[in-house]
Amino acid sequence: MSAPIRVLLVDDDALVRSALTMMLAGSPAVRVVGEASDGDEVPAAVQEHRPDVVLMDIRMPRLDGLTATERLRARRDGPDGAPEVIVLTTFDADDQVMHALRAGAGGFLLKDTPPAEIVRAIELVAAGEAMLSPGVTRRLIDRVTDPAADDRKAQALAALAELTDRELEVAVALGRGASNAEIGAELFMSVATVKAHVSRVLQKLDRNNRVQIALLAHDAGLV
Repeated sequence: MSAPIRVLLVDDDALVRSALTMMLAGSPAVRVVGEASDGDEVPAAVQEHRPDVVLMDIRMPRLDGLTATERLRARRDGPDGAPEVIVLTTFDADDQVMHALRAGAGGFLLKDTPPAEIVRAIELVAAGEAMLSPGVTRRLIDRVTDPAADDRKAQALAALAELTDRELEVAVALGRGASNAEIGAELFMSVATVKAHVSRVLQKLDRNNRVQIALLAHDAGLV
């Protein structure tokens, strides 16, 4: 049996942290190893508790979850890498959700998400899979006002032009929310080969997770 996924909870509301701890305690797949009450406490908490996944509130009084996510994910090239991040929010059309995803968060959860779905999201993100459905991604992009949309499209198309035809197929499949197994079945590749392609796409495009590739495909209008 594999070790439980180590989770750090970051939320300025002690009641929310307590509720999440109680909900996650019922699953042997995850273990809450620490808490933080604000974004500025995240670096020290990560250093102390070595979580695999951080559940990060967006709105906090001193340092918001967006900035904390950007700083945390920027450490991915360090000796210890960086944990994955799932942002917590009250509204699924929050523009800060999109900003957090672009900054490197692996997905987002509404605070009233059922416990089983929270656990499943943690498992997906810890395994390097995206946890955004295509519908959610499209709705976020459509609802969030982005005056730089045209610039983003041009930049996305230019970036994706660096990929081979096969790599581009994989990137577009990621934009549709496909899993490694689904991509393999669609493109007649083994899961190991899909993982290799995903790694090369991430490296070529200088992104740090599948969600950022999915957003790039959406920005380019390919999904």
